Amino acid sequence: MTTTDRARALATVAGEFPLLGGITADSLRETVRLELGHPEILDGFRPYGAHFSKAIPRSPLLHVLSGNTPHAGLQSLIRGLLLGARNRMKLPSAGLPEIEHFVQALPEALRGLVELRTDLPEAWMREAAVVIVFGSDETVAHFRRRTPGGAVFEPHPHRVSLGVIFHDPAGTSAPLAAADAAAFNQKGCLSPHDFYVAGDARRYAGQLAAAMAEYERQDPRGPVTVAEAAEIANMRANYRFRAASDPRVQLWESPGSSAWTVIYEEDPWFAASCLNRVIFVKPLPDDLPGALGPAGDVVAAVGIWPAAPAHAETAATLHPSRICPLGRMQTPPATWHQEGRQNLAPLVRWVDFEPNLV
Repeated sequence: MTTTDRARALATVAGEFPLLGGITADSLRETVRLELGHPEILDGFRPYGAHFSKAIPRSPLLHVLSGNTPHAGLQSLIRGLLLGARNRMKLPSAGLPEIEHFVQALPEALRGLVELRTDLPEAWMREAAVVIVFGSDETVAHFRRRTPGGAVFEPHPHRVSLGVIFHDPAGTSAPLAAADAAAFNQKGCLSPHDFYVAGDARRYAGQLAAAMAEYERQDPRGPVTVAEAAEIANMRANYRFRAASDPRVQLWESPGSSAWTVIYEEDPWFAASCLNRVIFVKPLPDDLPGALGPAGDVVAAVGIWPAAPAHAETAATLHPSRICPLGRMQTPPATWHQEGRQNLAPLVRWVDFEPNLV
């Protein structure tokens, strides 16, 4: 298959998975062009400066996936298949149904390039040309140590995201913020933990609570583990106690369930959510980078409203790899520089050809 053939086949299957955000064949070809210089440079020698070059996929790729979201795993697999590489995917012990369904929907030529397992054969580590790891900092460090010499290591460790509302007195963005916070039960690296709001942040928190309730009616969160339910209960109890005596704190929560929680807190210090649709709203401070504290070193995405260039410049001081409008935090484009670096370029090696000059 050519790059165009693979892009078309992948886009067709991706269309059956709304969580991928509308991948198209053109967007995949454009990603190849942007990162590798020519959309067909994987198919043969193409002009490259004063000579010709061909990109050859490193293969096999070993993808080590976490159970947080299927989205990252699907994107990683699509990249590997777009290049034409063999892909070995170590799934969580409970599996990832979305990955399995995606692979089954692929045409045979691409399906044959994928192996799925919930264990990790030693041969997979030994033979890997690239090791791609999604997980905690501890998981990443473990696989970094195990990666064989000569193999490329592509880590995707712990990250946090947040939203900044620069101007929205009517609360127009609240439903979009709710969608960003609720998708994947808030467990992805692009899931916001906090929203910082200029103006009346308390009022916005109430608007967000109403939007979270509406989102729950349309898309129920589903069950959580006993440990997750306990974390939510403990966080709610803590802030409920504080709110009883501190007017700078207010709590909104889903009645009769742990489905969603909105916590307003005037302290600007970044608060890590326990996830599963627990979100903080805080007034926007003058020194937002300072308010993030240690979290400032691990920011993945900043959702902003309005998505104006001047606001993007302010958000860029937080050093994220992605800035986008609220409502799109969970659907990054194929061209997103995940972790702030290129996604395809590390997965290929190059051959250059200098012809006779006649």
